[in-house]
Amino acid sequence: MIRPLELLAPAKNLECGLAAIDHGADAVYIGAPRFGARASAGNSVEDIARLCSYAHQFQAKVYATVNTIIYDAELDEARRLMQQLQEGGVDAVLVQDLSLLASHASLPLHASTQTDNRTPEKVRWLRDLGFGRVVLARELSIDEIRAVHEAVPDVELEVFVHGALCVSYSGQCYASQYCFRRSANRGECAQFCRMQFDLVDADGRVVEHDRHLLSLKDMCQIDNLEALAEAGATSFKIEGRLKDVGYVKNVTAAYSERLNQLVRRHPDRYRRASLGHCRYTFTPNLQKTFNRGYTDYFARGRRPDIASFDTPKAMGEYVGVVKELSRNAFTVAGTARFANGDGLCFVNDERQLEGFRVNRVEGNRLFPQQMPAGLHPGLRLYRNSDQESERLLGKPSAERKIPVKLSLRPTPDGFCLSSGNATAEMAIGHQTAEKPQRENIVRQLTKLGNTPYECCEVDIPADFDFFIPSSQLAELRRRLVATLSSHPQIAHPAHSAHPSPSPHYPQPHLYNVANREAARFYGFNQPTAYELHPAQDAVLMQCRHCLRYTLGYCARNGGRRPTWHEPLSLRLGDGRTFRLEFDCRNCQMNVYA
Repeated sequence: MIRPLELLAPAKNLECGLAAIDHGADAVYIGAPRFGARASAGNSVEDIARLCSYAHQFQAKVYATVNTIIYDAELDEARRLMQQLQEGGVDAVLVQDLSLLASHASLPLHASTQTDNRTPEKVRWLRDLGFGRVVLARELSIDEIRAVHEAVPDVELEVFVHGALCVSYSGQCYASQYCFRRSANRGECAQFCRMQFDLVDADGRVVEHDRHLLSLKDMCQIDNLEALAEAGATSFKIEGRLKDVGYVKNVTAAYSERLNQLVRRHPDRYRRASLGHCRYTFTPNLQKTFNRGYTDYFARGRRPDIASFDTPKAMGEYVGVVKELSRNAFTVAGTARFANGDGLCFVNDERQLEGFRVNRVEGNRLFPQQMPAGLHPGLRLYRNSDQESERLLGKPSAERKIPVKLSLRPTPDGFCLSSGNATAEMAIGHQTAEKPQRENIVRQLTKLGNTPYECCEVDIPADFDFFIPSSQLAELRRRLVATLSSHPQIAHPAHSAHPSPSPHYPQPHLYNVANREAARFYGFNQPTAYELHPAQDAVLMQCRHCLRYTLGYCARNGGRRPTWHEPLSLRLGDGRTFRLEFDCRNCQMNVYA
C-alpha cells in the first residue's frame, strides 16, 4: 500500500498560509481567533476559510489550532468557534482541552503536542477517545516513534521536524505562569527557558555563570525524513506560527524538495499527500533562515550538543573567519559573498553575541556602520540577515501547478473534453476542417493561465479532422477547469469519545484540567490546573535535556565525577532560584519552583 506523506507548514496569518501552499506544503496549521497555543498568532474565521478554499484546490488541508486549556466561562465561546471553523472548511482542529471532545463529532480532532504524548500507552488512550491523529512529543527518538507506531498502528503520527525547541515536554511547563503569570498552556509563554542563569550547588558555589542553560538549538530533521517515514510518521511538522513569510517560504520549499526526492526513490511505498509541483525563483537554504544552530535533538539518542548556552538569538549561517582589521573595516577569510546591509554576528571573548550591520562591501573587505568592540582576528563570523535572500523571498517566489492530461473526443452532437474523471461537453455542430487544426486546438486548450492546472499533454485522435472555433474551445476549457476545481470536500470520519481511565501523572495539576466538564471527565471534584491552583513546590518543567549530562557529569553515560554538592539550582539575576532534580531512572531533569 502506498502511504501518503504530509508536509505540514505553519501559518502566522493568511499570507503565510498561502505562501506555504505555493511552496509545497501538503497541509497548513493556523491559529483560530482565540484559544491557540500562540496567543499573538490568531486569525479571523474568514481568513481561515479563504485559506481552506485555496488549499483545497491542491487537495491540501488546513488544520486550526484550538489547543489551549479553556476556563468554564469560555466553553460556550470555544464550542461556537469549533462550529464556525467547521463551516469555514477546516479539515481538522488541534485540541488540548478534553472538554472539547464531545463537540462536533463530524470534525476530526488531532491531539496537540500540548497533551504530552510520549508513550505508546498515552497514544493508545487518545486513540480510544476518538483522536485520529496524535502530535508526538519533540523529544522522542526515531526508535521510540517506531515503537508507538507498532503499538498503535491505526492512528496517524505527526512529528516535528524543524524549528524552535521547548526545553520542557510540551504541556508540562509552568515556569512562565509561575514567574510572570503568563501561561504556556494559554498561549502566553514568556520564554523563561531563553533567560540567563547561574548554576549553583548546595554550598552556593557557582558552577556556571550567566549562561542560557535551558536554551536549546533549533531542530532540523531534514536528513532524517526517510527514517521517520519508515518508523511510521505520517505528517512532518515545521514549527513557526510566529515566523515571517520568508521563513515559511524557505523552510517549506527545502523540506518539500527533500520529500519529493524520497518519493522518487520509493514510488511503490510513498506519495505526497496533496497535488501539484512547485517551481522556485530561489534555491532553498535552511542556513539562511532564523536558527540558533541546528540539532536533530534525540532522533538518534542522547547527545551533548543540543543546547545553545551562549545565546538564545539567531546565529545564522557561518560565513568565514575574521582575517585582519583596520580602523574602519576588516577582511573575511572564506568563500561567502556579502551585500550592503547584511547583518553579521559573532560570539565575543566574554561569550556574548555581538551583532552589527555591514554598511559597504568591497569583495571580502567589509565596512561596518560602527566597528564592533569585541571583533578581532580569528573569530568565527555568522550572517543572520542576508539581504540578497530577503530580497528574493520578499517577492513572489514560487508557482504551484497540478499537471493534467487533456483528451478531446467527438460526441454524436458535439465534443467532449476530459481529464481523468472530469469531463465537459458542448453541443457543437460538426464541421470538417479545410486545413490542419491540431496546432490551434492545442494552443487554445492549454491556455490554463491563473488556474492551478498545467497541461502536460493533449490527446487528440489521429483521424480528428473537425473545425472548432477558438471561442468554443475556450468555453470547453473553462467548463473543464470548473469541473476540476469543484472536487468534493474530503469526507470527515466521525469521531466519538469513549471515556477511559486517565493516565497517571505525579501531580494533579499536570492533567491541565481548567474547567468543570474536563474535571468530570477525569473524575475530579473540581479543576486542578496549575493556573487555577498553583502548588507551593510544583514541578515547573520536565526536561529530557539534562545539564549534568551536557556538562559531562552523567555517571550512566561515562561522565566525570561531579565536583559539586547537590542539589543544584538555577538562579536568575534577581536572586530567584529553581531546584533541579535529576531523575536518572527516567533519564529526565525536573525543574522545581
